[in-house]
Amino acid sequence: MAFLGPRLVQLNILRPVVVTRLVAMDSMGVSMSRSPLDRLEFDNVVLRRLPLDSSEEPGVRMVKGACFSTVKPQPVTNPTFVAVSNKALSLLGLNEAEVMSDPLGPEYLSGSKVMPGSEPAAHCYCGHQFGQFAGQLGDGAACYLGEVKAPSDQSAELRHGNPSGRWEIQVKGAGRTPYSRQADGRKVLRSSIREFLCSEAIFALGIPTTRAGSVVTSDTKVIRDIHYDGNARHERCSVVLRIAPTFLRFGSFEIFKQADENTGRQGPSYGHDEIRGQMLDYVIETFYPEIQQNHSDRVERNVAFFREVILRTARLVSQWQCIGFCHGVLNTDNMSILGLTLDYGPYGFMDRFDPDFICNASDNSGRYSYQAQPAICRWNLGKLAEALAPELPPDRAMAVLEEYMDLYNGFYLGTMRKKLGLLKKEEPEDEMLITTLLQTMHNTGADFTNTFRCLGQIPCPSEGEEGVVKEATDLLLEQCTSLEELRLANKPSMDPRELAMLLSMAQSNPALFQMISDRKTIGRQLEKLSKLQELNETNQEELRAKQAEEWTDWITSYRKRLSRELEGQTNVQEVLDDRLRVMNSTNPRVVLRNYIAQNAIAAAEKGDFSEVQRVLKVLEYPFLAQPSVEQPARVGQGGAEQAEQDPEGAASSTATSRRAVPYDSRPPAWATGICVT
Repeated sequence: MAFLGPRLVQLNILRPVVVTRLVAMDSMGVSMSRSPLDRLEFDNVVLRRLPLDSSEEPGVRMVKGACFSTVKPQPVTNPTFVAVSNKALSLLGLNEAEVMSDPLGPEYLSGSKVMPGSEPAAHCYCGHQFGQFAGQLGDGAACYLGEVKAPSDQSAELRHGNPSGRWEIQVKGAGRTPYSRQADGRKVLRSSIREFLCSEAIFALGIPTTRAGSVVTSDTKVIRDIHYDGNARHERCSVVLRIAPTFLRFGSFEIFKQADENTGRQGPSYGHDEIRGQMLDYVIETFYPEIQQNHSDRVERNVAFFREVILRTARLVSQWQCIGFCHGVLNTDNMSILGLTLDYGPYGFMDRFDPDFICNASDNSGRYSYQAQPAICRWNLGKLAEALAPELPPDRAMAVLEEYMDLYNGFYLGTMRKKLGLLKKEEPEDEMLITTLLQTMHNTGADFTNTFRCLGQIPCPSEGEEGVVKEATDLLLEQCTSLEELRLANKPSMDPRELAMLLSMAQSNPALFQMISDRKTIGRQLEKLSKLQELNETNQEELRAKQAEEWTDWITSYRKRLSRELEGQTNVQEVLDDRLRVMNSTNPRVVLRNYIAQNAIAAAEKGDFSEVQRVLKVLEYPFLAQPSVEQPARVGQGGAEQAEQDPEGAASSTATSRRAVPYDSRPPAWATGICVT
C-alpha cells in the first residue's frame, strides 16, 4: 500500500489541470461525451419533507417511523433498450433519439448506474388486499430515483395536473428493497412490456395515468414458474422507467393504522401521528395548492382535499368503464392519491362485452371484476378516510363520501352520451338507451371497442332512406361472437360436482359454506350453466336470427333518439359533422388487447423488439387510422405462435389455428386462452 500514497497525491495535483483543460475544450466547441441524462436537474423534495430511513441494513425488515428507505439499485448485465416513449420522456426535457443513442442510457434507466443528483429510495406503504389489511407492503420492486424539475419551457399541456413542477421518476425491477418480502425485486420482459405499453396506451386514451419512459432488458436472469406448475425457467431481468407527479397512494396513509380487527396486523408507523400530518401537508401543499390557499382552517382544508380525491377517483373509474378497461387489482395500495391509473399488473381491455369480466385469473371471487370497479373504488375511499382520521373527522368524511356515486354516474353518463353522439340534448331516457345497448352487447357477445366505433357509421334518420336499419344491423352482427365462442364463454369455471357439493352445503351447513365460498360466486356459476344449456339447445342460424332481432330493436330506438338531436337545428350538417367528430375521438379504433401485447412479448423474447415499438406507435394515436404504421399483428413471425407463455404468468392458448389479424380487429380464437395473474 505504501507505493499508492505518492501516486494518489500526484493524481490529486493533476486533477485541477485536467478539469481546466476539459472545460477549455468544451468552451472551444470540442465534442465531449456526456449523457443527456446527466443534465437532469433533481430536486428531491419528498425526501426532505417526509421521514427517510437511512439504514442500509440488508434484507427485508419492518420500517418504523419512516415513509422512505434508502436503497441501492442492483445492476444488471448488458442492459439494452427494448423501447422508449418519446412523449413520456419529453416530460423530462428528453427525446427518444438522444436517449436511444446514449451509451449510458440503458445503464441509467435500469438502475445499473446512478444519475448525478439521484437519491435512490423505496416507499413504505400498507394496503388492503382483496378486502383484508395486509400490513406493511411498500416498494418491493420499484425504486424512487428522485424528482426531476420540469424544463422551464415545458408547455402548459405537459404541466397539466402537476402543479409541483417536478416529475418523480422511478425504476421498477431494479432489485430487492426492505419491502420485497419473499421476492427478488426483479421484473421480467413479459410484465415490463405490458406495463410500458399500457401506461402509454391509457394516456393516449385521455385517461389520467402514471407514465412509462422506457423499458430495458438485460442478460441477467431470474427463475420464474410461469404456469405455477413446477416447471420454472430462466427469464431476462427487465426494468421500466415510470414517471408521475408522485407515486403516493391511499396505502401511503395506512402505515399509521392500528391493529386490524380481522387480521391483527398494524401499520409499521402506528402511533406516529405527527408523520401523518406531515404527509397530508406535503400532499396538499404540493399537489393541491389551490385547496391549501383557499382554506385557512385545517379541518376544512382536509375535507376539501378528500372531496377532490373522491371527485378524481369517480371520474377515473368512469373513464375506465367507458373504455372497457379492467385494472385487475384495485387494492388500496394501487390507488393513486392524485386519481391516476397506478400499477399495471393483470389488467385487461374487454373484448366481448361481459359485465362480469375478470382480467385477473387469481381473482376467484370476482371482487375486481369490470362491473365491481366503481363500488370497489368507493370502498377504497372509505379506507382512505379511516387512514386520515383524526386529521379528517370521520363524520365529515362519510358525508363527503356519499357524494361519490352521484359524481360517478354524472361522469359516466356524460361520456356515454359522447360515445353515442348525443350532444345537443340530455334526456332521461338516455340512461335506459345505454343500459339496453350494453344488455344487447352482452346477449349477442358483441365486441366492446369495435361496437362503439361502429355506432358512428349508423346515420341519423332522413327522408327517403331504405334498408338503413338492416345495413346497421349487419354491421354490428360482424362484431358478435359465434355460437361456439358463446358456449365457451358461458362454460362454468367450476366442476359440476364441486358446484353441486357447494349448493348442498349452502343448505345443510351455511357457516362452512361461507368459509369456502359465497352466494355471489355460486350465483354467477348457475347463471352461466343456465345460459350454456340454452345455447346447447340452439344452432348458429337460430342464434344469428336472435342476435339480428335484438340489434334491429336497439338500432331503431337509437335512431329515434338521434332524430331528436336534429330538432330545431338550423345547420343540420354541422350537427352531423360534430357528432361524427366527437364519436370518433371518444371511441377508439385500437386498444391494447391481450393478444396484441402477447404478440409483442413473444417477439421480444426472441430478441425482436420491433413489434413492441410498432405497437407503441399505434397506441399513441388510438382514434386514428395509421396506414404507414399499422400492419397485421405478426402471427407467424415470432408472435402469436409463441403464446404458450402468457404475459404475466399463467397458462395460455395452445390452439393451432392462428391467423394474422389487424390491430383493430376482434381477437383471434387463440386469444381466449391467454390468462393473466
